[in-house]
Amino acid sequence: MPEFLIACPAIIFIAAFAAPCLRCLLGDRVGYVLSVAPFAALGLILSQAGPVESGAGVAYSLDWFSALGASLDFRLDGLAFLMSILITGIGGFIVLYAQGYMHGHPQLGRFYLYLLAFMGAMLGLVLSDNLILLFVFWELTSITSYLLIGFNHESKEARWKALQALLVTGLGAMAMLAGFVLLAAVTGTWKISEINNLGDLVQASPFYSGIIVLLLIGAFTKSAQVPFHFWLPNAMAGPTPVSAFLHSATMVKAGIFLIARTNPALSGSGLWEYSLAIFGSLTLLLAMFLGLFQKDVKSILAYTTLGVLGVLTMLLGIGSEYAIKAMVVFLLGHALYKATLFMVVGSIDHETGTRDVTLLRGLRGLMPITAIASGLAALSMSGLPPFFGFIGKELIYKAGVKLDGIEIVFLAAALVGNLVMMGLALKAGIGPFFGKPNHDALPKKPHEAPFSMWIGPIVLAVAGLVIGIIPFWVTEFMVSPAVAAIKGTEIAHLDLALWNLVKPNLPLLLSGITVLGGFFVFLYRARFWAVADRVLAAIRPYGAEAMYERIFNATMWFSKFQTRRLQTGRLHDYVFMIVVVAVGLLLWAINKHGEWSIAVNWAEYDTLMVGLTIIMTIAAVLAVLANSYITVLASLGTIGFGVALIFAYYGAPDLAITQLLVETLTVVLFMFVILMLPKLKTFSSGATRLRDMIVASAFGATITILLLKALNIQFSPAISSTLAEMSYPEAKGKNVVNVILVDFRALDTLGEIVVVATAALGIAALVAAGLKKRKGEESS
Repeated sequence: MPEFLIACPAIIFIAAFAAPCLRCLLGDRVGYVLSVAPFAALGLILSQAGPVESGAGVAYSLDWFSALGASLDFRLDGLAFLMSILITGIGGFIVLYAQGYMHGHPQLGRFYLYLLAFMGAMLGLVLSDNLILLFVFWELTSITSYLLIGFNHESKEARWKALQALLVTGLGAMAMLAGFVLLAAVTGTWKISEINNLGDLVQASPFYSGIIVLLLIGAFTKSAQVPFHFWLPNAMAGPTPVSAFLHSATMVKAGIFLIARTNPALSGSGLWEYSLAIFGSLTLLLAMFLGLFQKDVKSILAYTTLGVLGVLTMLLGIGSEYAIKAMVVFLLGHALYKATLFMVVGSIDHETGTRDVTLLRGLRGLMPITAIASGLAALSMSGLPPFFGFIGKELIYKAGVKLDGIEIVFLAAALVGNLVMMGLALKAGIGPFFGKPNHDALPKKPHEAPFSMWIGPIVLAVAGLVIGIIPFWVTEFMVSPAVAAIKGTEIAHLDLALWNLVKPNLPLLLSGITVLGGFFVFLYRARFWAVADRVLAAIRPYGAEAMYERIFNATMWFSKFQTRRLQTGRLHDYVFMIVVVAVGLLLWAINKHGEWSIAVNWAEYDTLMVGLTIIMTIAAVLAVLANSYITVLASLGTIGFGVALIFAYYGAPDLAITQLLVETLTVVLFMFVILMLPKLKTFSSGATRLRDMIVASAFGATITILLLKALNIQFSPAISSTLAEMSYPEAKGKNVVNVILVDFRALDTLGEIVVVATAALGIAALVAAGLKKRKGEESS
């Protein structure tokens, strides 16, 4: 049943919106119930392993707005299958973990709402087979991640960093949307699976370069590639379950997913391949350099995540058979060990009160289960056999040794990156549990984390070991289909036996160098910490984050400046600005797209109408110049009654009567309050009034020009005859005006009624408040 493609995100969204209520009913143990939703979605997805492994996949479309060709298209192919398993599988454990980590938090229900809504959005994103649908889920992940990162909203730092992540990824999404529009315009379809079959058409298009640039901006901002990398480490301001989920398998992988998803249509050019390889390698090297100087375990993991994102991007750029295999294996391995390590760091912080790696050591005796999970994950991240991380690293080197010429620098970048990453893995995952204990220096007396906080890490860490020993367990139904989806080819058999990789060759030699270098970095870690503050302070003013802050501050300054200029609080200024801008734009449009000449048939205007127009003009001038309310009221009444006469003269008696009644009612009402009003005052100088007169005259002249020109323009047959013909057969009404009001323009009329009713309610409330106040004053 392909409907399960909608059911999977729906289950998680339902759990999200039920979370606050369930928290009230079940208390802090609600995580056990809520985790059923992602695990149920995981079961549904795993049930489709057969069609995915065969290459057929599963697709489902639901018409949404067929007149516009809009539909809800979902597709489960190898890449979506892999990502969905990571999102729901790791997501389920994160929900369990959050129950222990957030135990007793007064806003736990709200936290689960945000977390599960993000999870549902991420699952919808990877299952989308429609560019617009993908964009909607993409933006939903941005909004929910903003709420998660800024969950501790009392903290100014958390709010600032959440806003930073939202702005960077949100602006990138705007560029991505423009790229989607171009892509759809070139191919004539919004379906991603159809676009991927039209690669030759896309690459022959003159918009090909623009599409690549726009899509990569969106992907790079989401996956924190240089120069948009700075938001990811700052996003650690969110609670640890958020970091574990966003930075292992979900949000930061969305950009990588987008690149991989569009790879069949866009790959094959130097612009695509070198852009990915260069920015990916730069991100990897920069992340590893900055990671060397971090003392916060969570920050160390954040920079290694940044480095892995760089590796994945670089591999997609290299694009060879080995490179794509390495990318998929590395993506899977990273999700397993990084989710584990983030949860381990959260447990350490939860049970010791600190994440300072210079204070943490010798914890293995007090936190044995957490230590085992951390050790397994760190060894997998280090790329040591027999862990799955070793297979990913070996495939990277196998892809690298195939390069030649200047491209060999990518192999060098991978070697340096893996070397430092191993040192950081040992520092974050091994260091806190070994060495001489110094528990007295810790803010809290450490002890083992509760069951809900170690079950997830231990399962994921053991999974990284098991599939490293028997990789064929996942290659057939996860890795091979994902590789085929990224390359846009048929599924091919993939042999990833561990013993085939442990052979004397150049990749194994590079692995040996990586291990030696990694141990060197780990052993001399204190030397980097000693100079960390000086190094980071020296480079920060020249970094991308400093540039972001300068742009942000300049934008805020300009916003305040234009607000002070435009939002003065005076109605006079607002009307003046609106009129001036309207006149300027209208005259510019007439000058650019039209002609100044106006053909007026004066024979159509008889003496009566000309005389009436002159009277109304004189009344308008009197209304402006008068210094008495009676004169103003009489002048405005003259104009209103004059309009009613015009309606009547040109054969619209119903409009004339309406206008007459409104004007009469207005005059009568004003007569009641006119004696209560203060005397007319002069608030403007003579120069200001002269300026306003010029502007008002220009506005009136502009509207007159437009109306006169409109009399001679007919873009399509007049609608009046069509409405008259449709009036009785369609709406059973003999009065066409009534039919227009209550049938053809029913929504407009309903809106007008709502506006009038709302205004009446507001007036009634004000009157009631005034009467109540008066009675209160009289009684007192």
